[in-house]
Amino acid sequence: MNFNVIAIGYGNELRSDDGIGQRVAKTLHLSNVQSLAVQQLTPELAQNLAHADLAIFIDACFTSQSFQIQVEPLLPTSYKIIAGHMGDPRSLLALTQAIYGYCPRSWWIKVPGVNFELGQTLSSIAETGVAIALQKITQIVEENLSVVF
Repeated sequence: MNFNVIAIGYGNELRSDDGIGQRVAKTLHLSNVQSLAVQQLTPELAQNLAHADLAIFIDACFTSQSFQIQVEPLLPTSYKIIAGHMGDPRSLLALTQAIYGYCPRSWWIKVPGVNFELGQTLSSIAETGVAIALQKITQIVEENLSVVF
């Protein structure tokens, strides 16, 4: 039995820490995980989600002081309209549910960043967050695999 996982890292790589999601997606190398690095969540991603058993979304979030990765389960709810960078994973899951009658179990990993200015270098906080996010993704995949098998 195949267990299909999709990890979607999104953000703007030209705005320093906003590129955290894409960096995680490009660095992630797990078997049975399709990893996508995209600038923004678009409706076309619904087709990929419709074929997944598990989806993990990775994005940057602004922090001014504390360093704590947020990991939360997601449900398909129309939170925001999917329009450009304003797309939200919950809305994308709701679209997937509406079109395909199914959406995968999903998680949202938000990695703290402090520098969102023009640039292609991640801050030290973001670099640490990338490493922790990779560990969290591995843990989520392993936990979900053990539930299925």
